[in-house]
Amino acid sequence: MFTLYGAAFLVVAAVLLLGWAVLARPDAAVAATQANLLRGLPQAAGPVVAAPRRSSATSLVGLLTPGGTTARLQRLVARAGYPAEWPVQKLLAAKLVLLAITVALGFLFLTGSPGVIGWLLVAFFAVLAYFVPELLLHSRGQERQQKIAVELADTLDQMTIAVEAGLGFESAMSQAARNGKGPLAEELVRTLQDIGVGQPRRDAYLALAERTQVEDLGRFVRAVLQADAYGVSIADVLRTQAGEMRLKRRQRAEEKAMKIPVKVIFPLILFILPALFIVVMGPAVIDIMGAFSR
Repeated sequence: MFTLYGAAFLVVAAVLLLGWAVLARPDAAVAATQANLLRGLPQAAGPVVAAPRRSSATSLVGLLTPGGTTARLQRLVARAGYPAEWPVQKLLAAKLVLLAITVALGFLFLTGSPGVIGWLLVAFFAVLAYFVPELLLHSRGQERQQKIAVELADTLDQMTIAVEAGLGFESAMSQAARNGKGPLAEELVRTLQDIGVGQPRRDAYLALAERTQVEDLGRFVRAVLQADAYGVSIADVLRTQAGEMRLKRRQRAEEKAMKIPVKVIFPLILFILPALFIVVMGPAVIDIMGAFSR
């Protein structure tokens, strides 16, 4: 009876926390920051108010979250492009909700069939449920990194043409960001905004590489910083990097094409060959069985 009451309490608490995570208003500090950034633009409406203290629900989520989890989620969110529907506080609340619901359902399961295997299953699914938001963020971040790697060669070509036409490096970056529509264009806009608000160029470029965690983009950023430090022509650097990125993109395409036969082997062995053997050998086996049965 106590286990049932405990499970019911956990389910109710999890539902309440889930309701807060889904229906709660955006954090006041975030709203105030957005209003400050949009001040003077047509989208900005209403006065900018000071950010109040954190709510009790947010503080409770922070207390129940292990140390380091928030920083890890912030890195994953940055890699995923800061999706508006997945703020860090709601992700933390979702992790606790999924854990509480899984533990409550696990208690209900254990009341019917207790045992070592049952406890191990409950522990496994509880851990899995707790890390589900991070797995989703990691998957979204990987997809975004792949898009950035694919778009990088074309973006560098545009920047090379703009620099050779007489534009500066940042103007060429702005032109490429204005013409692009993918995640790389968004990151370039973010970098230009960081520079516009007073962040040093070197720090802004390093932050771009740190946010995206794309190897090719990080190599390009280091090449640009070295060119700026040693006085190398930025047009030559862009031309060289664009050619290298095109070569890498072609090599990745060839690598994927080479992996296709290996990936086809397992479906071929498991599904196609057994059916083929049944169709080819089936009539012969039936005739042999019929001959021996006479």
